[in-house]
Amino acid sequence: MSVSLETLVQECNLLLRPDDFRDYCPNGLQVEGSATVNSLVSGVTASQDFLQAAIKQGADAVLVHHGYFWQGENPQISGIKKQRIRTLLENDISLLAYHLPLDAHPQIGNNIQLGKQLGFTVEDELFPRHKSKVGVTGRLEEPCSAEVLCERIEQVLQRRPLHVPGRTEKINTIAWCTGSAQHFIEQAHELGADAYLSGEVSEQTVHFARESGIHFFAAGHHATERYGVQALGSYLAEKFDLQHQFIDIDNPV
Repeated sequence: MSVSLETLVQECNLLLRPDDFRDYCPNGLQVEGSATVNSLVSGVTASQDFLQAAIKQGADAVLVHHGYFWQGENPQISGIKKQRIRTLLENDISLLAYHLPLDAHPQIGNNIQLGKQLGFTVEDELFPRHKSKVGVTGRLEEPCSAEVLCERIEQVLQRRPLHVPGRTEKINTIAWCTGSAQHFIEQAHELGADAYLSGEVSEQTVHFARESGIHFFAAGHHATERYGVQALGSYLAEKFDLQHQFIDIDNPV
């Protein structure tokens, strides 16, 4: 079965409410391809390798978390950006990208989906008074040591996280925000969390964790953001009876 591209984009925008966010890139339809969509391929980033893999799967549209036209980047359509966009246009493939709206969604967002994968129970938002509501707080199903949690993360995400030890022997409460949200560790500490998990790590994050006593886990930007776009793709496939496949292009960061 197929759906019009317009209807598909409208559904995504209705679900994710991108106008509620001040983001670093345009959310929604970034490159227009075929007017109808039968085959949808999702992935984390619209890299050239991902696009080539999507072409092999016969994609009419691709859905990603990291698209194009980022704030502050060179606006010229040249080099790598030219090649990627030419690949989409020559194959009549649409590009849909959702960044912060996909991180924050309370059912299919990256943070909620990562918590489900790792067995975390969500209790509140990391910034409850903030409109965009990125980041969550919660607890483990059962308190455990940092080493046990490291092993769980490695088993689920297929990569060993960087761990900066905290003071508590058992971790019970945890806050998390996927991707490059390592600086939210200060808010997690203010809220009294035993641990904070994100994708990336910065030099100053290590010092803050050591001096504050909060456990810190950096589990990879790509690895922590694989699950929201899969959930969104599956939702759209079920609603519109589309073919859907998630393609994971390995990224060690």
